[in-house]
Amino acid sequence: MRIGVQLWPGGTPDYRTWRQAVLHAEELGADAIFGYDHFHKPFVQIIDGSPLLDDDQPDVNNFEGWTALASWGEITTRAEIGLLVTGLPYRNPDLVADMARTVDHISGGRLILGVGAGWYPKDFMEYGYEYGSTKSRMDQFDEGLARIEHRLNRLTPSPLREVPILIGGGGERRTIPAVARHAHIWHSFEPLEEFRRKNELLKVLATEAGRDEACIERAMAWTDARTADAFADEGVTLFTTEIHPDASGYDFSELETMLAWRDRRR
Repeated sequence: MRIGVQLWPGGTPDYRTWRQAVLHAEELGADAIFGYDHFHKPFVQIIDGSPLLDDDQPDVNNFEGWTALASWGEITTRAEIGLLVTGLPYRNPDLVADMARTVDHISGGRLILGVGAGWYPKDFMEYGYEYGSTKSRMDQFDEGLARIEHRLNRLTPSPLREVPILIGGGGERRTIPAVARHAHIWHSFEPLEEFRRKNELLKVLATEAGRDEACIERAMAWTDARTADAFADEGVTLFTTEIHPDASGYDFSELETMLAWRDRRR
């Protein structure tokens, strides 16, 4: 049983506060610490596993994720680190593989490579990326995954381990098939019954792709201990929470609850 925390930089008082939050999360015992790959903080609610944007999307303090990850690799010693998740349309996929390999070496083999198709319009439009359609972004995503795997196998030096690829989302036409072909970790937000159904689909698709579905870790967003018990009984072994900062910093109370639950399960 593992616990991950996503520490949002959007809205943090300053970089040092975000940095200290990373150190404190590791000190508390988090197994994985994530940032995000947004150039602006999304003001959003997750409804049935999908993001619903607020009408107002103001600019607040924010910091870029991959440059921060390189620093995290130096300042942490135990927790795995990554972004939940990297938007593949923002960068050449071969470059992403090289960045991942480099951070893997900096961290001593602790990088999780979270990847996605990108979804937040403001990131695309403000920085001059083509937003396109869901289909076009998913086409880019599928192509990018293949290029990342190809490049990771040809870099000199190689990564220190097989860098685990995390894919988030529950789309049955494109996302779960991509998980079945490429992912080492599947992260989702589904209610229990929906998760069961999609998990069965993943098992079938992974087998068809010639992979052992048991080698794909199931990860789920945390809601509460009772729900986590039910998901754990279904095979989920990584639970994540988000901590959004306010003017005074980060509130770790939910992470502490999750870590206590993990230790009881263990």
